[in-house]
Amino acid sequence: MDKSYHYPPELTQLLIDTIPLLCRSKNDVLLFFRGAGTAEALMADLQSKLARDRSSVNKYELARTIIERLNAKGDSCLRQRRELLKRVVEFEDFSTCWPNDQLKAKGLVGEVRRVINVKDSFTRINKEREAEREQRLREAAEQRQLKARRHAQLEEAKADLYALFALEDKPQERGILLEKAINGLFSAFGILVKENLCGQGSGSDQINSLKL
Repeated sequence: MDKSYHYPPELTQLLIDTIPLLCRSKNDVLLFFRGAGTAEALMADLQSKLARDRSSVNKYELARTIIERLNAKGDSCLRQRRELLKRVVEFEDFSTCWPNDQLKAKGLVGEVRRVINVKDSFTRINKEREAEREQRLREAAEQRQLKARRHAQLEEAKADLYALFALEDKPQERGILLEKAINGLFSAFGILVKENLCGQGSGSDQINSLKL
């Protein structure tokens, strides 16, 4: 379960303080959560408790209980938690609140928006940092691969040069092998050879032309 998707503590408390002010009644609190897609199973006991004794629980206890249950569900309730935040930050008709709660509700909704914006900014910064880190790791891996390829090419070119000593009586073969060894050295250091290093059809092991 990825806990990065849970409401952080400060946002959890803000929602617990805010949602009851946006709802005039306890049933309205349940309706607010229901509108965000909260499953009835998460609220059924609270609904029954209200039906038996409305004074047994207040609006803040309802909000706290449901939010904690949504958090506990992890990724399976990610959509509902996002929708709940959306409903809070987009709340505009404060005339539906109790008159004495309207100013406080406006302030708390504004604070929820601020916290979410700050959190989103940190999320973007962290994503950018992670992208930079991954880029550095990729570049380091590419450098290691390049170094390994260069080492292999140098070892092959070295082997070809050593093999020349066994071809003293075969100048043409020695010239071809020398060309291969030199081409390998150039390739290892990223030098592009446009033409063969050995002359064509001369039968000698001299390098007649070289164009870089």
